[in-house]
Amino acid sequence: MTAPHEGALRAARAEDATAIAALLTAEGYPAGASDIVERLRAFDDGRSAVLVATAQGEVVGFVAVHVMPRFEHGDRIARILALVVDEGVRERGFGHELMIAAEQHARDQGCAFIEVTAGHHRPAARVLYESIGYEPGVAVYLRKRV
Repeated sequence: MTAPHEGALRAARAEDATAIAALLTAEGYPAGASDIVERLRAFDDGRSAVLVATAQGEVVGFVAVHVMPRFEHGDRIARILALVVDEGVRERGFGHELMIAAEQHARDQGCAFIEVTAGHHRPAARVLYESIGYEPGVAVYLRKRV
């Protein structure tokens, strides 16, 4: 899939681990390449996916999407667990393309919905999500450390 920014999207590979770790670390989620290799293995289940955006052969962003069955209905839901684009190439369409690819993955997996959370400290992410049709306030997101 080629984007208007002259980049491409593809499934993440183990050799992308260093670049993905650097992107996560830059966003405040420290990770090493070995951590990412482990996480990529966990997402290699046929339903979930990690996709990378590349520009001139370099990984400049990624999205991780997880598909799960819903208990209250007989369908599935997809959840974007991470979306990161290198700060130096933001606002060039990479995030949008990664989200479109995640949505296609969700459709391919028979999902009824796809959801994403945007922290209050990341207003630009929320602007992106809302610009492509995500509705705020559909549910309240609560969490507790266990």
